Amino acid sequence: MATEIKIPELGESITEATIVRWLKKPGDRVEAGDVLLELETEKTNVELPAPTSGVLASIDRGDGEDVKVGERIGAIEAGEAKAAKAAEAGEAAEPAKAPAEPAATPEKSEPAEPPPASAEPAQRMHSRPEPEVQPSAEVPVEMAAAAQTQTRAEGSSAQKPAPAQPRPEPPPEPRPQPSPERQPGEREERVRMSRRRRTIAERLVEAQRTAAMLTTFNEVDMSAVMRIRREFRDEFKERHGVGLGLSSFFVRAAASALREFPEVNSQLDGDEIVYKYYYDIGMAVDTPEGLVVPVVRNADQLGFAEIERAVRELAERARAGKLGVEELRGGTFTITNGGVFGSLLSTPLLNLPQVAILGLHRIQDRPVAIDGQVQVRPMMYMALSYDHRIIDGRQAVQFLARIKDLVEDPQRLLVGL
Repeated sequence: MATEIKIPELGESITEATIVRWLKKPGDRVEAGDVLLELETEKTNVELPAPTSGVLASIDRGDGEDVKVGERIGAIEAGEAKAAKAAEAGEAAEPAKAPAEPAATPEKSEPAEPPPASAEPAQRMHSRPEPEVQPSAEVPVEMAAAAQTQTRAEGSSAQKPAPAQPRPEPPPEPRPQPSPERQPGEREERVRMSRRRRTIAERLVEAQRTAAMLTTFNEVDMSAVMRIRREFRDEFKERHGVGLGLSSFFVRAAASALREFPEVNSQLDGDEIVYKYYYDIGMAVDTPEGLVVPVVRNADQLGFAEIERAVRELAERARAGKLGVEELRGGTFTITNGGVFGSLLSTPLLNLPQVAILGLHRIQDRPVAIDGQVQVRPMMYMALSYDHRIIDGRQAVQFLARIKDLVEDPQRLLVGL
């Protein structure tokens, strides 16, 4: 009896996937739990295990094909006895091809006769001897000698180089001709978009089309954060096994500010606003397959070391393609850091259905006025993009200013002020 292989539930709102590649072929023996194939969803890649032991009898959908949740993509036959039958199923008995007849060996032909030599060699004009004027009855000896002398003189003068002629003017340089029209497809490559890239494109366009998105900016003095990192870097890593980065400061600051501005941590559902009193903060991670946003759960309850460890592990799993669907869904607010790529300022797009996203940027030494004095400080621009349908401009500006205050005075994060 055959057991159908079907696409299982892949997570909230995920209805389709793309088969990346099958790891087994028809006729292979598989055990329950063996990975049969790899699927690409809009959020992450998923390995599909065998539902039962037996022999992979058929593959209905191949590599690169789009499939839906619940769709049959193959079958497994139970029992060892079916192995040979399943193996033979993929090998249709093709009629044996008769061996090609050996090519007939052409008869050996006689070598061609060499062309006959010319009866007389070709006349060589340049080696022709000068004719001598012989005296005759009609030509006296004196005249013959004079003619011979003149002939030799003319030959000698013919060998002398001609007098130099005036140098002609160079011809005008040709005008550049327009290059021929490029042919369609010349020096181009077409690559099908991956499912994840297609999903990213659709959601970014949807965010711009459906949300009333605005962005507000501020700048933060990173002096205090940089000083703490320098002072406690070695001790922090020795004790917790992870470096003290920027993530923990901004995650803690965002979680604290979200408590004060619940609109920023909400979601629009039809004509209702859903306020969320838990703080699951997504951290955007760039991977070879595109941007993904794994979520740090209950960020308001985590210490600095726990946040740094969670962010590092999620980023490593994301780049290795090992994130589960549960690690990518349900975030309430997102932080993205374009500064790691050198960005000085940008306007991040919303990660729907969230209504706000915080963009961090490159830390750059800039002159600023401090107590009436010009000082050089490590400064960072921050950007908060938000959905104006839920968040007013005043709330957005105050939220971003609150994060600025907390990061510039990190002691407030430790004592909850």
